[in-house]
Amino acid sequence: MIGRAMASNTSLGTGVGPGAISWYFFIARLLPRFECASARLAEARRPRQCGGIISGMSSLTVRTMCPMNCHPTFCGMLVEVSDQGRLLGVRGDPDNPDSQGFLCIRGRAAVELPHNERRILTPLLREGRRGEDRWRGISWNEAIDRISSAIESTRRERVGFWFGHGAHVTGINRPLIMRFGHLGGMQVWNPAIVCWAMGAYGLALTGVIETNTKEDMAKHSRLVILWGANLASQPTTSPHLVEARRRGARVVAIDVRRAEASRHADETLLIRPGTDAALALAMAHVIVAEGFVDGDFIARHTIGFEKYAEHLKRFTPEWAAAETGLAAADIRRLAREYASVKPSMIVVGGASMYKHRHGWEPGRAVATLPALTGQLGLAGGGLGPRHRAFPTGDHLADLTAADRRAPGPWVPSHMSSIAQLIREGGLDVLLTAGTDMLNSFSDAASIERDLEKVGLIVAYDLFANDTTRRVADIVLPGTVWLEDIGLKETATHLYLMEKALEPAGQARPLISVLRELASRLDIKDFFPWADLEAYVDALLAPQRGGELTVARFRDMGGIAERSRLSHVPYQTGGYATPSRKVEFYSERAIALGLPAMPGYTAPAPDAGPPAHPLEFRQGRVLTAFHSFYDNGRALPMLARAEPHAEIWIHPADASPRGIADGRRIELSNDRGRFEGVARVTEDVLPGVVWARDGWPGLNGLTSGEACLTPEASEGLDPRIPGGQSAYEARVEARLLPV
Repeated sequence: MIGRAMASNTSLGTGVGPGAISWYFFIARLLPRFECASARLAEARRPRQCGGIISGMSSLTVRTMCPMNCHPTFCGMLVEVSDQGRLLGVRGDPDNPDSQGFLCIRGRAAVELPHNERRILTPLLREGRRGEDRWRGISWNEAIDRISSAIESTRRERVGFWFGHGAHVTGINRPLIMRFGHLGGMQVWNPAIVCWAMGAYGLALTGVIETNTKEDMAKHSRLVILWGANLASQPTTSPHLVEARRRGARVVAIDVRRAEASRHADETLLIRPGTDAALALAMAHVIVAEGFVDGDFIARHTIGFEKYAEHLKRFTPEWAAAETGLAAADIRRLAREYASVKPSMIVVGGASMYKHRHGWEPGRAVATLPALTGQLGLAGGGLGPRHRAFPTGDHLADLTAADRRAPGPWVPSHMSSIAQLIREGGLDVLLTAGTDMLNSFSDAASIERDLEKVGLIVAYDLFANDTTRRVADIVLPGTVWLEDIGLKETATHLYLMEKALEPAGQARPLISVLRELASRLDIKDFFPWADLEAYVDALLAPQRGGELTVARFRDMGGIAERSRLSHVPYQTGGYATPSRKVEFYSERAIALGLPAMPGYTAPAPDAGPPAHPLEFRQGRVLTAFHSFYDNGRALPMLARAEPHAEIWIHPADASPRGIADGRRIELSNDRGRFEGVARVTEDVLPGVVWARDGWPGLNGLTSGEACLTPEASEGLDPRIPGGQSAYEARVEARLLPV
C-alpha cells in the first residue's frame, strides 16, 4: 500500500542505524543556537553510516522518484520512512512503467542523503577572506537580509543566477528560477549548456529533435546503433535494448572507448575523438552513391537533397578512414547495413560526444541518415531515446515568464559570454544553486580567478563542494528530494513525488527561499498561486485538457501517462525547421553564420610548445552524475565504488612513459594539471586519454573556447541554447613518483 502507514520491521537497505539516529537528533537540538556541525567546509572524512535499524520501528512507504536528475532515466523509487521521521531505506518501484523496479547505484546511494553528517544544516557566513575555510552560522533572516541588501545596492542586470542539475531534482524548481530572473530583471542562465544542449542544437539544425521511445525500440527495431550513447546516462534503456536483441535485433556501438553500452553490443567501433561528423558524412556518401536513398520520403519530407548529394561526394569512406581511424571497408559495411535493414534506430549520445569546439556538427550530420533512408516516422526507426530529448505529446506549462522579460543588457546562456561578464567585472552578486561551478565550467581555473571580482557569491546546496569552499560568501542549506513535493516527466509518463520527510535542521526548499527574496525585492507576480500544489496544478495544465491536478494525480497513484503520447514521432512530418521539413540545406543556418549544409571540422592539432600529444576526453559513468553531492564524494556508497579518478590510457601510450596499470599519473597542459590512477587498456585508441567528468580539477585542463557565437547560440530555438564552450584538451601524461 503506497503512501499509507503500515507496520514494517524490514529494512530496505538503509545503511543507517541507532548510532546515527541519536547523533542526528543531538545535532538537531543544537542547531537553533549553533552554526553547523562543523565550522569548516573542507573536504571532510567520509561520513559515518552505521548499519541496521531499530527493531520494531513502524514505517510508512512512500512512492517517489530517484533524485538523480538524469532525463530520460527518472527511475521510480519506494522509500521507507519511520514514524520518527527517518529514511530507513530505498528500493526500485516495480510498478513504475519506465524503470520497472530498476534502481542503479546512484539511486540506491540516495539513502545516504537525508541524515548525512556532511550535510549543511544551517545558513553559513564566511569569516575572513575567500579561500579561508572559516565559517559561522547565521539566521535565515540575516542571510536573506544580506542577499537582498546586496541586490538592492546594485543594478539588477549586475546580478546573476547560475544553477545546476542539483537545484531541480524535484522537477519543479527550474521554471521558478527562470521566472525569478526574468521578472526580477536579473541575468539568469540555462544550465543545459553544460549538458545536452549542444547535441540537440546540431539535431535541430537538421530538424530532428523528437525521438522514438525505448518501448518502440524494444518492440520494433531490427538494428540499433548506439552512437556515443553511454547507457550510464540512461540505464533504463538497457532492458529495452536487451529485449530488442532477444527478438533478433543487432546492436552496434560507436564511441571513443568501450563503455557500458559495449556490453550490450554485437560490435563496438572505436573512433578518434571529435570525428563523429566525419563518420556520419561518409555513411551518407555511401547511402547516396550506392542508391540506398528513399526517394519518396526525400521528395515529400526534405529540402536541399540535390545540393547535399553533390556536397557529399568528397566525403568518401577512404577520407573518413584517415579521420576516424576506422577502416574504409567497415564504414561502407555499416552504411549499407543501416540503409538496408528497416527499421533501424540510431541512439545518439546526450552530452559527451559533443563536448568539443565543433560539437554541433555531429548531431547535424547524424540526423540526415534516417532522412536519407526514410527511417523517420517509422516504428523502430528514427532517433532513439536521448538525454533530455523532446517527447512527442503534451508537455508541462511554460511558467518561466520569458515573454515578460523587459529589454535589457542580457548576457545569453553562452558559457564564454558568462565568463567574459565575470572577467570584466560585470557582476556584483552571483546566486548559485545545486551546482559546482568550478568543476562544471570549462577552463575552470580562469573562472575561479575571475570570481574574485564578484562582490557577493551565494551558494544553495546540500553539501559543500569546491565552489562553496573556495569562493562562496554565504551558504544556504538545501532540502533533499523527500523534503518537498515534486513532479518528474519521462518521455512517456509523469510522476508525482510526495513529500516524505520534514526538512532537516534549518534547511529550506529553494522555492520558499525564492519567494522570500522576491517579497523583499518587490518582484511582482513571482508566485501568483495559492500554494505549492496550486503551482504544480498550473504546470500540469496542458495535460489531459487541465484535468490532471495534484489531487487527481494522487487518486491515480502518482503515475500518469503523458497525454497525446506517441511512441513514434514525425508520422505525418512536422519537423523542427522553418520549412517543417528535414533541411539538408538550411537558409536558417546561413542566417546564423553557419554553413548551409552539414560538415566536419577536424580537431585542431596542438598549437605550440611544449607538445601535448594526447587527446583528452571525458564522459559519464554509473557512479556519478554532473557535480551532484560534492561530485559523489559525500555519499559513501559512491565513494567506495569509485574511490579515485581513473584515467584510461592505451598501452602504446603508457609503455613509453613508464606508466603501469594502477599507478598514479598526471595529465597536464599549459592551463592546468590533473592527477588520477592509470587504467591501461585497449578500450581506448592510441593517442587518447579518457576520464569520468566532474572530478575536481579536471576542467582546469579544458579550453573554454566558444563553440558558437552568442548570436548563433541564441538564434536557433529558445529551448536549445548552443552556448557550450569546448571541453576538449590536448595533454601530456607522466608517471608520478610513489
